[in-house]
Amino acid sequence: MEATLAAPSSLTSLPFRTNSSFGSPSLLFRSPLSSVSMTTTTTARGNVAVAAVATSTEALRKGIAEFYNETSGLWEDIWGDHMHHGFYDPDSSVQLSDSGHREAQIRMIEESLRFAGVTDEEEEKKIKKVVDVGCGIGGSSRYLASKFGAECIGITLSPVQAKRANDLAAAQSLSHRVSFQVADALDQPFEDGKFDLVWSMESGEHMPDKDKFVKELVRVAAPGGRIIIVTWCHRNLSAGEKALQPWEQNILDKICKTFYLPAWCSTDDYVKLLQSHSLQDIKCADWSENVAPFWPAVIRTALTWNGLVSLLRSGMKSIKGALTMPLMIEGYKKGVIKFGIITCQKPL
Repeated sequence: MEATLAAPSSLTSLPFRTNSSFGSPSLLFRSPLSSVSMTTTTTARGNVAVAAVATSTEALRKGIAEFYNETSGLWEDIWGDHMHHGFYDPDSSVQLSDSGHREAQIRMIEESLRFAGVTDEEEEKKIKKVVDVGCGIGGSSRYLASKFGAECIGITLSPVQAKRANDLAAAQSLSHRVSFQVADALDQPFEDGKFDLVWSMESGEHMPDKDKFVKELVRVAAPGGRIIIVTWCHRNLSAGEKALQPWEQNILDKICKTFYLPAWCSTDDYVKLLQSHSLQDIKCADWSENVAPFWPAVIRTALTWNGLVSLLRSGMKSIKGALTMPLMIEGYKKGVIKFGIITCQKPL
């Protein structure tokens, strides 16, 4: 939901597939290489593969930026400056007219901090520097900076988002604490060990290389710092399963084409990646039930008069996104899509 890594219209034809396991985590993004001749030498095939992956990854970055350049204004008009799911009590009934949706988005932030153990005053005082990886228009950054009295830097691939986030920070007299820039989450422009809190709220799903994504989060985290990843995942595979079922893959592939997503992974996959870095206090949870009211509410909002007018003004990417939303509901209901939180602490 919040831009970090996102692909142009031409990318929608690429066969992004869900991944089943982390025999090789860096292979989560697979590019079609059908044009490679069977008579090509092994070295040549390797060079072509590398070039194809690089081209596809760059196309993905470009598409994500374009998608959020076009759609962020629509989202802000209707839902405010927090571009992520809300956290609800299971089976809660929240109506369209309720202010509860924006409150639920704030609750998502607070519940994420609570789950990660950032709950008491002593822990909060330790957080002096925060990076918001996939910052959107800066809602989380401004909230965290105000809560902790910390310096917060947000990164996004969308120039439109970065500018709007900086404008909102200035309007709220937070420019001395919060800043935003265009940068790649897989190659962050920060020195090692800079941040006490590394925050990724619904950006991991855009990352074509989950292994590199996690490595960068770990690299920029300070010793003793906390990492919080909240992201869309596919279900964990059962013992003996090597891949999702074809019908499950089909649902996710359709969503990928609209929302500019590479291959999905599971929360178990994230845990394995974090374990490979010898991180502490690694834990995860499935919050799918807690976000269940979100997508139906988004659809109801889009179907209001103001929503429809804003949608038509925003452009084709926004319209395609709206038409894909029922697939998100279907994915959650059928247990294919999971809303996961994964947290850990970097050793001192």
